[in-house]
Formats: sequence, structure tokens, C-alpha cells
Amino acid sequence: RAGAAFQYLLVQKTGAQKNVGLIQLNRPQALNALCEGLMAELRRALEAMESDPAVGAIVLTGSQKAFAAGADIKEMQNKTFQECYNSGFLAGWDKVSIVRKPIIAAVNGYALGGGCELAMMCDIIYAGEKAQFGQPEILLGTIPGAGGTQRLTRAVGKSLAMEMVLTGDRISA
Repeated sequence: RAGAAFQYLLVQKTGAQKNVGLIQLNRPQALNALCEGLMAELRRALEAMESDPAVGAIVLTGSQKAFAAGADIKEMQNKTFQECYNSGFLAGWDKVSIVRKPIIAAVNGYALGGGCELAMMCDIIYAGEKAQFGQPEILLGTIPGAGGTQRLTRAVGKSLAMEMVLTGDRISA
């Protein structure tokens, strides 16, 4: 149910008819970094919204400073490739892309790495003037891992996607 307690999210129904599900990432001390707990809560909130017949659409947002600054590097830094591969690391991150109700990403501030990928999984992206999109994984010696290379290419074209992925450069709204 949408009213269940969440540690990393603020979840409510809003709008004149209370038919818009609003999910706000709420981990301000880490610029809404996508830790395993946050992603599990996001899956739970999306399932609740999807099964609620009163909800017609879902808005996913963060804060003014950061939509989501990417995957939680502190959680990942000590994992080997084999640990990630064998444990199904990033499994379930695609929940946003398979929800049947329309999901709108309301992005302001940083949408980097996994945060950019999360926004691209949504059906529509509304970007504020301070929105910054990027795939800076190359700066850590890796590449986007949750479908970002494919989604980014479809969103901005091959040339700009290659530039963003291979340099780590950001683009504004």
C-alpha cells in the first residue's frame, strides 16, 4: 500500500482527485544515491502504485539539488566483478521501465549515472533549468550498467551518447 513506511522515499497520492502517485527520492545526505535499500523501496512503491486502481500516473522526483546522483559507490566499491555478476547486482533496477502506468521523471539538479538511467527508464522526462544529465561511470573505470548505453543512444543520438559515455561529460536540460 502507498502509505507504508519508507526510509528513503516520500510517497503520496496527489492531484485534485488524488489520482497521481508521487514518489520522491529522499536521501539528501547522499544526493539521493541509489543504494540497495532505496531501490528495494522504489520497487515496493511502484508495485503499490501500479496495483492501486485510483492511480492513473506516477511522478518520480528527487530534490532541487539532485534527482539522483547515481548508484551508491560506497556500496559498490569493494565488490568484485564476480560478486556483482553472481549476486545479480542491479537486478530489479528495471522495475521503472516495466510498470504499465505512465511514469514521469521530474528532474532538477543532478541525474548522473544510475540517476540518469533511472530518469531514462521513465516514459516522460520533465527537466528543470538546473537539471544536469550525465553518465560519469568512465571516470571510475566502468561503464553504465543498467541499460544506460542503449537508452541514452535512443534519447540523444549515437554521437552525443558516445561523447557522454566516453568522456563522462554532462549535458544540461
